[in-house]
Amino acid sequence: MAQVPQRIFDALAVRTWCGLSLRALGRAREEIDAINVYPVADGDTGTNLYLTAESAVAAVEAVFAAYEVGAADAVEPVGAGDGPSLAEAVGAMAHGALIGARGNSGTILAQLLRGLAQVLAVDGEEAHTDGPGLRLALRHAAESARQAVAHPVEGTVLTVAAAAADAADGAEGDCAEVARAAYEGARAALAATPDQLPALERAGVVDAGGRGLVTVLAALVETFTGRAPDPGAATVPHARVERGPQDRAAECAAEEGDGNDGPAFEVIYLLEAGDAAVARLRQRLDALGDSLVVVGGGGLWHVHVHVDDAGAAVEAGVEAGRPYRIRITHFGHGDAHTTGTGRPPRERAQRAVVAVVPGEGLAGLYTEAGATTVLARPGEPPASGELVQAVRRAHAREVVLLPNDAELRHTAAAAAEQARTEGVRVALIPTRSAVQGIAALAVHEPERRFDEDVVAMTSAAGATRYGEVVVAERQAWTTAGICQAGDVLGLIDGDVALIGADVTEVAATVLDRMLAAGGELVTLVLGDEAPESVAGHLEARVREAYLAVDTVVYRGGRQGAPLLVGVE
Repeated sequence: MAQVPQRIFDALAVRTWCGLSLRALGRAREEIDAINVYPVADGDTGTNLYLTAESAVAAVEAVFAAYEVGAADAVEPVGAGDGPSLAEAVGAMAHGALIGARGNSGTILAQLLRGLAQVLAVDGEEAHTDGPGLRLALRHAAESARQAVAHPVEGTVLTVAAAAADAADGAEGDCAEVARAAYEGARAALAATPDQLPALERAGVVDAGGRGLVTVLAALVETFTGRAPDPGAATVPHARVERGPQDRAAECAAEEGDGNDGPAFEVIYLLEAGDAAVARLRQRLDALGDSLVVVGGGGLWHVHVHVDDAGAAVEAGVEAGRPYRIRITHFGHGDAHTTGTGRPPRERAQRAVVAVVPGEGLAGLYTEAGATTVLARPGEPPASGELVQAVRRAHAREVVLLPNDAELRHTAAAAAEQARTEGVRVALIPTRSAVQGIAALAVHEPERRFDEDVVAMTSAAGATRYGEVVVAERQAWTTAGICQAGDVLGLIDGDVALIGADVTEVAATVLDRMLAAGGELVTLVLGDEAPESVAGHLEARVREAYLAVDTVVYRGGRQGAPLLVGVE
């Protein structure tokens, strides 16, 4: 079915392009994963690009949704032109890609989108919405991506991006003509990548990251022409496809004898830091490992590096600023660092628990209990692809999935369905708070039958009432009345039960109302914003007023809410 073509690069074009890119990367994901040889043959480039694009799409959709909600609430008729500006849309796209970037390829894609946004986000009469503007944006994107990589290598996505910009420079006309030229230039450069990188030539494949960029540029062509271009044969050389690309990569690594020469860990984190601190960080990380890519700006950065000392890489981030969403992946069997060693593949565990947690403190607690965690930063819920990745990391035949948020129900269901297609038996327990997840995890017994374990965990979560104390960000209608920005809200089982001015007082009232129906155990999870005295005050209140009720306190870290309350 033909896509309605966009005429200029406006906010709607950004939304269309992001959606088409995600769909195209979803179709090409397995193929791109299969030809992933460089810099590490770990078979995840297509997945990483998809997850990065998914985060960008979510951010763009959130901007449009905010305008749609405003239009619905407006008293006066909303004009047809009312909606996000191009600057808002591309800014959201770039930010979403930055915070959701996965792997080396996803990090570079995030910087390419950021480079585009820096040109396209100019407002007013200087807005770059036409063909010449797109040419300028593609050039800036390619240059900024190359600058973000510590040691650029030819034959990679950087080469493909530069070729796309070169081809676009020679194009005249509107956005459609420029996009088509960029796509054709990228395709030609992609086909030549095996001649530039020996690892690609030995494996008989083109660069996986470059293949992903060609897919994204094809979606750009479809955005402005209404039809996807003919993909041609710019994937794996046909003369050598009788065997899997990763099999050939494995043989090449074994023949070369370099299967264990690379760093052991991939370290990724978001970092809040100034420009000067990041410049020093680049130097330190460059000395620690390779595949260093640092992208971002304006105080928020995405850091990616391969190292042997993962702790040192994280410590370097701590010295530079505040790292969070830290992900450390060990390159296990089947990647470039262990392929050809003769080691057997890691045996799948029988059962695992995958849980979404709102803060670093709870992530540590869940990890100690044996769960694989996905950290949800306030206001930035994980995408379904991120949950699927966590299920894969758990490496188990059976997985119990705890979303720990009512808003993640559909996201978790989509992730569970995807994991089932990959042969994993997944049970989704509809936990609506991290305290319900704690209760479920407490009764988890991997040794019993899967169905029995799921029933026990579901019963424990269902028997746990959950409360929350939050600070209102804006004026809003609630079930307890109208709140103002800065008001303290007490929520019980997801509904606002009271509005107050003091966190400790509201927390005490929430606890009293929850215990009025009885209880045996109170769980308190304190966020960084909680007053120091609140835990002691609530513990004393339980001891004095509620006999035979125990209290346990955890530190949740930066979890968005000053306090989470569970009553079992």
